[in-house]
Amino acid sequence: MTSLRRVRPGLAVAATLLAAATAAPASAYWEYGHQTIAQIADANVRPKTRAAIRALLAHSELLGTPECKASNISDAAVWADCIKPLKGPDGKARFGYAYSWHYQDVNICHPFDLVAACKDGNCVSAQITKDVALLKNKRAPLHDRVQALAFLVHFVGDLHQPLHAGEKDDQGGNKVLASYGGYGTARLNLHSIWDGYLAERAITSGPPIVRRYPAAVRAKIAAGDVTDWSRESWQVAHDVTYASVMADPCAPTPAHVTMDEATIEKDVPIARLEVERGGLRLAKLLDQALG
Repeated sequence: MTSLRRVRPGLAVAATLLAAATAAPASAYWEYGHQTIAQIADANVRPKTRAAIRALLAHSELLGTPECKASNISDAAVWADCIKPLKGPDGKARFGYAYSWHYQDVNICHPFDLVAACKDGNCVSAQITKDVALLKNKRAPLHDRVQALAFLVHFVGDLHQPLHAGEKDDQGGNKVLASYGGYGTARLNLHSIWDGYLAERAITSGPPIVRRYPAAVRAKIAAGDVTDWSRESWQVAHDVTYASVMADPCAPTPAHVTMDEATIEKDVPIARLEVERGGLRLAKLLDQALG
């Protein structure tokens, strides 16, 4: 969901940052989070799909972004964020047209509606659908299919960060200053907590999250379509992300909120589930497109 409008800091390693509270958060969760989702998908796709992914990414030089690698699925997972600052010969943002593709502003306090949020296809769920269609089309130019693959791997991850799918006129929580446990700076906000601190803790808690999941689990989690997953992530934003830091998610948001340790422990399983959902649903879409 990061755009010029939405700049979200991530983190490198939570323990390091918590020990150095004066340091600004470094770039990471949606590096770590996106890469973890991609690795889950890679572990759960069919062998034929995995081979097709590798074959396409072998041509990643066609993207023309030597600064932003996409030669394997982990690198491809963060390519769409890496390219944001790249400039064209005219000095303008080379990929500026894609800024709004990382999220969808669906207000959690209004009925769920993707129509306004996805005007002209400029939202994450619409782009996921578009990218799957491009990958299925073997007559499409190779460059377009490689780019669609890189975008798809990233955008499915974006959709499963709840503040990319639901918000309340606060730039997906970027305008909500926040404290996380005993850590807080002027740059830390509700969005960056879910992007980084909470997600890293969720991914590293419990058994290894990157693994081959049983068929029944894969089928259950990957059921539905992109609209269903959008609605679910939007609901998580309402029921968990905002509800964790305020009694009424639809009341005016305080200028500063706090996630104490008890709240963090309660939210970790939900954040972990969102990563698992992202990975297994990405695997489903990749199988549909390439398998």
